[in-house]
Amino acid sequence: MGHRKYSAPRRGSIAFRPRARARSLEARVRTWPEMAGEKSSLLGFAGFKAGGIHVLTIDDREKTPNFGKQLLNTATVIVTPPIKIIGIRAYKTDLYGQHAIFDVYAKDLPKEMSRRVDIKQADDATAKAEAKVAQASSIMAIVAVSPSAVGLSQKKPFVFEMAVSGKDAKAQFDYVKSILGKEMKASDIFQAGQNIDVFGITRGKGVEGPITRFGVKRKQHKSRKSVRAVGTLGPISPAVVMYTVARQGQRGFHQRTEYNKRILIMSNTEKDGPSSINPTGGFKHFGLVKGDYIVVRGSVPGVPKRLVKMRQPIRNIPKKVQEPKVLEVVVQ
Repeated sequence: MGHRKYSAPRRGSIAFRPRARARSLEARVRTWPEMAGEKSSLLGFAGFKAGGIHVLTIDDREKTPNFGKQLLNTATVIVTPPIKIIGIRAYKTDLYGQHAIFDVYAKDLPKEMSRRVDIKQADDATAKAEAKVAQASSIMAIVAVSPSAVGLSQKKPFVFEMAVSGKDAKAQFDYVKSILGKEMKASDIFQAGQNIDVFGITRGKGVEGPITRFGVKRKQHKSRKSVRAVGTLGPISPAVVMYTVARQGQRGFHQRTEYNKRILIMSNTEKDGPSSINPTGGFKHFGLVKGDYIVVRGSVPGVPKRLVKMRQPIRNIPKKVQEPKVLEVVVQ
């Protein structure tokens, strides 16, 4: 490319390889923040995406040109039904990684839980677990979220693990044991004004060509018979096509993580009334929001009704959290 007088940066980030379909509709949280404080708490939550709205706030970001002025934010409504703590899992770390050493489950679980898991445990499982806590390196809470709690047709609940904060494994175990079998609300874990990380599966687009999938330029109509194909697949030697070359393939339905999404509103339709957050006729492809919900600034990956997992922030944690000054919620 020595004869060319313009640069040709590569198209499409290699950081998102492989651009393949996600294994499941449920996103995986692979890393949890280390919050070794005095008080133990769950480090995440889950909800279902409802739709988008606009929120008018006062910009409280200091040392910015817009400080103190009105700011119209695009925002996303996430319905957050209570999550049920159904079990405790402990992990032991050695040279070969993490290994589960015991599971403890709550008694008298809801009937729909049998659609997802078949739980059988001995009566003395809790006593045996307490004897092994000293060997554990981390404690995870096993939680369940029911889509039917927000009016969705799916009866099978989502069951997954969630990390717990605490100074050591014993404190983490005691905390999860105290809430075993109980329900937790989003307000017990998050607060308005703080940042959270959001995990979701993006909207699937099917098979796309390199123009839309990687953003390569269309060729001149005189160059070749093809216009929406890549100009070259590589050199003659070596006679292979590198994996970095833009090719057609799957676009969308990938797992993506959005960092530092600020919570603008945390409320409940029973307290504020259904008309406070619901547009006329409900959200498109979702319906009416009932119960607890949160409104986060910006977009959230995925389509309406899809499961969204949230986590305490792992990057650039602010020292102070102040509640945003909301002037108006624009619901169309």
